[in-house]
Amino acid sequence: MELLSPDQWAELLGSSRRSASHLEMRDSYAAADEKDRLDRFLATGRRDHAAEAAERQEWLDVIRRITGAGVQVRRARIVSEPVSDYIRFEWHGAGPSIEAGEQLRWLPRRLASAMALPGNDFWLLDERTAMFNHFSGDGVPLGQEVTRDPAVVALCRSAFKSVWERAVPHGQYTISG
Repeated sequence: MELLSPDQWAELLGSSRRSASHLEMRDSYAAADEKDRLDRFLATGRRDHAAEAAERQEWLDVIRRITGAGVQVRRARIVSEPVSDYIRFEWHGAGPSIEAGEQLRWLPRRLASAMALPGNDFWLLDERTAMFNHFSGDGVPLGQEVTRDPAVVALCRSAFKSVWERAVPHGQYTISG
């Protein structure tokens, strides 16, 4: 397992030709590149998309490029309710990613109990490559693991499909606060 560089990750994601599906299952993450934005949100209770534009530009450009090429990008988040401060931060910050072409849905954790889910967040690329994201207990990214093992990919495909079908589209999912 090794941490992919931003260029390696962009290349892997950019290699998708049909679909890129992401399942997130943690209630908080401690990514260094989000710390300042999260701190501002916690202080103000709102996201300033204009102020964050430069920090998010590279990611949004990748999403625009691949969705513009016809790749369907979907993200589903399984969340505990009431949601954590981090999930409120993510929910309030979803607009630019959706405008860039990403589809987003939310699934309350209580509705996921009967689902077979992998132990880690993952990306499923063209339904043939799975990339797992590994985190420490406090949410610090530790690295990624890429596999094309048919059984593992099938589990990820089935898990994402189950979550996506039950999840609430972003525009219909409300949080308090």
